[in-house]
Amino acid sequence: MSNEEPQPRYRRSLRRPGLLAWLHMLRITRRDQRAAARHLAGWNLSYAQFDAIAQIGAQEGISQHELADRLLVTQGNITQLLDKLERRDLVRRRPEGRTNKLALTPEGRALFGEVVPAHEDWQQSRLDALSEEDQRTLLRILAQLDRAQRG
Repeated sequence: MSNEEPQPRYRRSLRRPGLLAWLHMLRITRRDQRAAARHLAGWNLSYAQFDAIAQIGAQEGISQHELADRLLVTQGNITQLLDKLERRDLVRRRPEGRTNKLALTPEGRALFGEVVPAHEDWQQSRLDALSEEDQRTLLRILAQLDRAQRG
């Protein structure tokens, strides 16, 4: 008989690589979201507002429903988000049938042209601790995991 006491199940699970990887992704994401919020505050934008502007700017005419799907939020949340962006004269909704198509206003396009490249550069700099090869490997693995979890 072994003198070792059995470990509780939760302690054994903390050694599993999948769980450890998930914990690292969660910590990195939370830390990055806080830092991104501070970075985007310079443009008086929340991360959700930035994401909406970036998506609309990249695909003018996207529907409100498509935007909600891309941002992984509910229709109620997207409505509130767009209301705020409309009040700032950054986004316009154009009714088309039973849906709203979205476009940036001239002020929204100017902000898009400034904030998107700046934020992309800032985000890229946060991954510069990894070599370009490691960044490509990380991208491949994360894309594979993303595809696997969609289906």
